[in-house]
Amino acid sequence: MRKLIALLSLSLAAPFAAASTGYYLVTTYPTPGEKTVDFKYWNAKPRGLPPRSSPELGFGYNVNSRWFTEVSAVWFQLSPGSQKLAAWEWQNDVMLTQGQYDHDLALHTTIEREEGDHALGFEIGPVFQTEIGKTQLNLNVFLQREFRTEEAQKTELVYQWQVRQHGLRWFQVGLQGFGEVGPATDWLPRREQSHRAGPAIFGSIDTGPNQEIRYDAAYLIGKNSGRSARSVTLRLQYVFR
Repeated sequence: MRKLIALLSLSLAAPFAAASTGYYLVTTYPTPGEKTVDFKYWNAKPRGLPPRSSPELGFGYNVNSRWFTEVSAVWFQLSPGSQKLAAWEWQNDVMLTQGQYDHDLALHTTIEREEGDHALGFEIGPVFQTEIGKTQLNLNVFLQREFRTEEAQKTELVYQWQVRQHGLRWFQVGLQGFGEVGPATDWLPRREQSHRAGPAIFGSIDTGPNQEIRYDAAYLIGKNSGRSARSVTLRLQYVFR
């Protein structure tokens, strides 16, 4: 797992799941029976280091009005090297509330299996969403841990946030932010923490009866363990029922 951490966190110290929750916001409002083919991609250029990128391809299914599950394959490329399969992920999100309060709450989990040494990682935490007028607000806080036989690992704390302004169905704007602060009970010094944020766009386009394409993209500026880095993220989902 340590090799995957190094790759997916811009070759700097960061939690295992940087491929997913380090660049893509978790939201969950399942529509029963809805299925998704999910493509994700990020590309980053940290200062003083070669560019790197990571595409993901997943298949998701809304089991019912509360439970979403998805299995994904994750690849990684460190330029100018070749692209390699890095890990498999299994994500599950369960709604704990459904409109009875002025905010919604879900429980998110991800299990990751690294290719190579087959080490495992686990992520768990709450997903919050609320609306103020036409503005959607999201805040997620996750705990991440590796499970290795040769050494003990600390539980890491990561976060995500988003501000999204609802407007046209096919085009909306907002802001996204992501970060890792280190061990949950003993945060890293501020200069070693990872924080990045930037503008984002969103939308959905109908492609046929009970079919649509959803997209979101963001340009993130910030630091990974004190090293400046800029990254572009893209997510495309083909949704059908």
